[in-house]
Amino acid sequence: MNKIVSLAVIAALMGGCVRNNTAQNPAAGYGSDGFGEETLVTTDNQSLNNAYLLAAAPKYYIGSPYKVEDVQYIPMEDLTYNQTGVAGIIPAELNGTKTSNGETFDVNQMVATSKTLPLPTIARVTNLDNGQSVIVRVNNRGPFVNTRIMDLSPAAARQIGMNGQAKIQVQVIPDQSMTVKNATIGASQPAPVVTETVTVQQTVSTPAPAATGGDYSVQLAALYSEDSANAMAARMRTYGNAVVVKEGDLYKVRIVDLNAAQARSVIDSLRSNEGMAPGLLQNGRWINADSI
Repeated sequence: MNKIVSLAVIAALMGGCVRNNTAQNPAAGYGSDGFGEETLVTTDNQSLNNAYLLAAAPKYYIGSPYKVEDVQYIPMEDLTYNQTGVAGIIPAELNGTKTSNGETFDVNQMVATSKTLPLPTIARVTNLDNGQSVIVRVNNRGPFVNTRIMDLSPAAARQIGMNGQAKIQVQVIPDQSMTVKNATIGASQPAPVVTETVTVQQTVSTPAPAATGGDYSVQLAALYSEDSANAMAARMRTYGNAVVVKEGDLYKVRIVDLNAAQARSVIDSLRSNEGMAPGLLQNGRWINADSI
């Protein structure tokens, strides 16, 4: 029977208890040194179960901004996400560990990690060396190195002919991503308590009034396309002073000049009306969106 030979596993046999401690706490060591990816030396045609792709997760997880060395990453919902970069392979020794959104990592499932995408998200990953693609469920944070944008499970890597690091394209699939998000939110959040009699109609939150000056900004998205960012800003001006801020290669859509009450109202409206998970800045510094 064909087997997957892991450099990480060989290192574990040689490293003894030190390596075992890392396996017990994968978040502390996974990918931190740039050598944490699996290397495949054989392939097989194992039958895989794909039913999990659109299944509800234990929780819908986005998380707060964080840094890897000196590079900041801002997790957020972005249904237009389309990036190229280098991918590695998740070490097989992490099989059975918990992911950032509470799922159990399975080396035989089509799953992947991302530094910024919501968990779970459904995406198409294409190996740019051979054109082969696979649909994956992004369900964990990582890789925690700046040289790679994604790591794939061994099964997903085999599907697109990867046996080491490779250049890939990652494209979010909007409809399926919203389907799995809605399934997760419906499964993990209790039904709202009705405190007053209402007419059965579609409920739309009232956007905050146009801001007249304040310390808060609400970020809606960070996009690589300036045209897409400008189009989103134009559509979002019903919520306030929506602008596009260019930072590096990204065009960030923000509603600016808000006071605390207006920022709270904008965030609630965007979540309710647009299905967004916006970020919040105070005087240019990231803070928890639910802290006001």
